[in-house]
Amino acid sequence: MTVEKKSTGVWHISPERPARPQPKRRNGPRLPLPERREQLLDAARVVVGRDGLPGITMQAVAKQAGVAKPVLYAVYPTAPELIDALLEREHARGMEQLRDTIPADLNDADPDAEYFGAVMAFLAAVRDEPIRWRLILMPAEGAPADYRGLLSEARGRLVARCIQLLELGIEMRGGPSGADVELVGHVMLGFIEVLGRLVLSDPEKFPPERLETTVRAMVRTLPKDRAAVTGDSVVAAWRQGQ
Repeated sequence: MTVEKKSTGVWHISPERPARPQPKRRNGPRLPLPERREQLLDAARVVVGRDGLPGITMQAVAKQAGVAKPVLYAVYPTAPELIDALLEREHARGMEQLRDTIPADLNDADPDAEYFGAVMAFLAAVRDEPIRWRLILMPAEGAPADYRGLLSEARGRLVARCIQLLELGIEMRGGPSGADVELVGHVMLGFIEVLGRLVLSDPEKFPPERLETTVRAMVRTLPKDRAAVTGDSVVAAWRQGQ
């Protein structure tokens, strides 16, 4: 409230003006560029998980991140650049998870147990990060060609690593002699990918715990020369795992 003298004996009293509301800041605090990138890519990942890769828009990502669109455009000028950055980040993190599950060597280890442990750790990663692994195992039709090439190259390296471990593992476990290791490597990796897609498609129906017996059965389809499994079919191996 203010009091102002107009003339002798005359005073004017003005009520206090209410404070003008300040516009809300949508951009939050100023962030270093690396942190801003992570913030925007995290928001893009949420949008992809909700709307799919073809449904991603700059407006949706900016809204999810809680920033104005100019902030997003300053870091990622176009939607394809944003999508490329998201796919590359999630792929790199997925490959890091895979490296953590695959044994570095098989020294003083049971190859069958190592395979089982690696597969189950992978399935747990798929369950825990479904958006990431859907982008890797089930890329959308709209995925860039460069990204599909990246997936293909990474899979080729993974097959090569599986073949290396199989060659050593078959020797350590004592069979099967004469196995086509390259073919077995492709089959076993394809088997793992199918299980991962089951977990993604219906995690309640196909949790990793349900798949344990089937994973053990896959190992038993590879007989040992000195102690072969009775019966050489997947069904026979699965029954022995009950």
